[in-house]
Amino acid sequence: MTRRLAQVAKKVGVSEATVSRVLNDKPGVSEATRQAVLSALDVLGYERPTQLRGERARLVGLVLPELQNPIFPAFAEVIGGSLAQQGLTPVLCTQTKGGVSEADYVELLLQQQVSGVVFAGGLYAQADAPHQHYKQLADRNIPVVLVNAAIEDLGFPAVSCDDGVAVEQAWRHLVSLGHERIGLVLGPADHMPSQRKLAAARALAEAAGGRLPEERVARAMFSLEGGQAAASRLIGAGVTGIVCASDPLALGAVRAARRRGLDVPREVSVVGFDDSAFMNCTEPPLTTVRQPIEAMGRAAVELLALQIAGSSVPSEELLFEPELVVRGSTAQALRA
Repeated sequence: MTRRLAQVAKKVGVSEATVSRVLNDKPGVSEATRQAVLSALDVLGYERPTQLRGERARLVGLVLPELQNPIFPAFAEVIGGSLAQQGLTPVLCTQTKGGVSEADYVELLLQQQVSGVVFAGGLYAQADAPHQHYKQLADRNIPVVLVNAAIEDLGFPAVSCDDGVAVEQAWRHLVSLGHERIGLVLGPADHMPSQRKLAAARALAEAAGGRLPEERVARAMFSLEGGQAAASRLIGAGVTGIVCASDPLALGAVRAARRRGLDVPREVSVVGFDDSAFMNCTEPPLTTVRQPIEAMGRAAVELLALQIAGSSVPSEELLFEPELVVRGSTAQALRA
């Protein structure tokens, strides 16, 4: 018991006496501290006292499509930490190929009587994917927040990075370096963030008095290998500057250029999206458009906490400004 008190007290940053008061359901402790102590018990794997077990509904599902792309662990860290500060315990649900589906996770979370769910990069972003499990959550009035662009009519609040601004920053950067043949590596055609990026690129090309030819748009699954295959097609079409919809896609584009014997950035410039972990350690360091992960993650948790507390939250999208981070994968275009 003493060891448990010490561990929980250290985790929350309070005294052992405060933890003891919470565990014995005594007065004199703020609600925020009380919930933080109960969350710490869950995280550390300790059983709650019998009289407090009915409060396990302070669990919140955090559903991610994968952990291989470092942007998702980054979001998980921010969102998980923010949930804990609200006295909520995150339950991480990560999909794997051939494993538990997003719909299966929703069913499991409903069985656990979670207080809410945060989705980051889920099927809500794909128009042709199944969406019945989202309706299931809505029908049960479970608070939900989505991170990044979603299809219309789901009715959930969303927190997104502005895809249009992201492409504009990357595109104008390449134009300023003298690149005239700029291509895009995007996700699947039904992927909403990719649709927004494509619309922005077309508008930029038209504003400059031209158009974006179809052969300068390549689609891929979000992986290094997908980026390599797509970028190879663009390079074959004469593209000298490539804007990618994720950092792994951009790393694939760098590999594609090198496999063709081309130097990055002297002969081909590449821009990523996310500024996920270690992109400043690649060779060359990756120029990319940074998502404001900290601000987005905290906003998502605030929206969820408001719903859990019974407040009405508009089912609107909060757009956050990205930031271009210039490193070594872009350079002045070679003159013909």
